[in-house]
Amino acid sequence: MTDPAQFETFLVAYQDMVFSTAVRLLANEAEAEDVAQEVFLRAWNHFPDLVGSPTAGGWLKTVTRNLCLNHLQRYRSRWKMFSDLAGDDEDDERPLEFAAPDTLESTLLTNDQRELVEQALAKLPADQRIALALYHFEDMDYAEIATQLSVSLGKVKTDIFRARETLRKKLQPARDSVGV
Repeated sequence: MTDPAQFETFLVAYQDMVFSTAVRLLANEAEAEDVAQEVFLRAWNHFPDLVGSPTAGGWLKTVTRNLCLNHLQRYRSRWKMFSDLAGDDEDDERPLEFAAPDTLESTLLTNDQRELVEQALAKLPADQRIALALYHFEDMDYAEIATQLSVSLGKVKTDIFRARETLRKKLQPARDSVGV
């Protein structure tokens, strides 16, 4: 039987990773919360195998990614419409900084930059956002992405290229204004 206190500790340790993965793929916090809940329901059912496992984080990421992709495939037209609407608003974008901050000021700047990159990602067309997130955040190669999404390799390459170009253009002015 699963110990609820032990599972709560497990949940707290992985909830941010699961939620951020879902938000990157879905571009909708409410839907990401739903997926995260489903991920942890599945984790509860498999908890005896996951507790103490060094691969628990990878298992959670895979389940999160698969549930998000299943959700997107089921509601493709709804998400396309959402992405089209979100693409009209281009304010509040900042670049991402990966360096470890040494001070509170740089920590706050980095957090603000990450938030703006996440906002810019959310405004990308769904096909571009998903391909880019799978490549950069889920460490999948082009062929894996093409297989997972049931699209051609060329489409994956094009979507990732266009997503990068769009982000570069949107984030460049913000980078100059932030002083990075």
